[in-house]
Amino acid sequence: MKLEYAHLFPEDFDAASRVWIYQSSRLFSIGEALEIEDMLNEFVEKWQSHGAKVKGYANLLFGQFIVLMADETAAGVSGCSTDSSVRLIKAIEENFKVDMFDRQSLAFIIKDKVQLLPLSQLKYAVENNFINGETFYFNNLVQTKEELINNWMIPVKRSWISKRLSTLSL
Repeated sequence: MKLEYAHLFPEDFDAASRVWIYQSSRLFSIGEALEIEDMLNEFVEKWQSHGAKVKGYANLLFGQFIVLMADETAAGVSGCSTDSSVRLIKAIEENFKVDMFDRQSLAFIIKDKVQLLPLSQLKYAVENNFINGETFYFNNLVQTKEELINNWMIPVKRSWISKRLSTLSL
């Protein structure tokens, strides 16, 4: 699995551009991914904040993560424009029968695949060596383009998980 992704983001977007990541409860098929790409492109073309065009970007990464980005150096993103992006994600949920808002599901790279793990099973996964400190974790809490590039896919030992499981040896 190729893990490089930084080259996919627009170079002309400011490092402080706002980012939202939505993780799907499953991998999308190629057909679904093509439909979603069309929906994302159409959304970005029409994305506005108080009548001003939002300098936006949207992409489906690793077949499972929708990344939205807004460069606010030109026009800020308002509550209404954020609401419109949430409506888009809810439409994707409904159309493709997936959950895009489950914050209790964690994503890791295991055996060259994105694998989801319920938060409730995290301790078990560590104790049974399914994940360790070197396992890559998708930190979907990143908020800027810079954080997305540098801190989205990180080893478990560099994430909040290591603090939560400090009694276990990662």
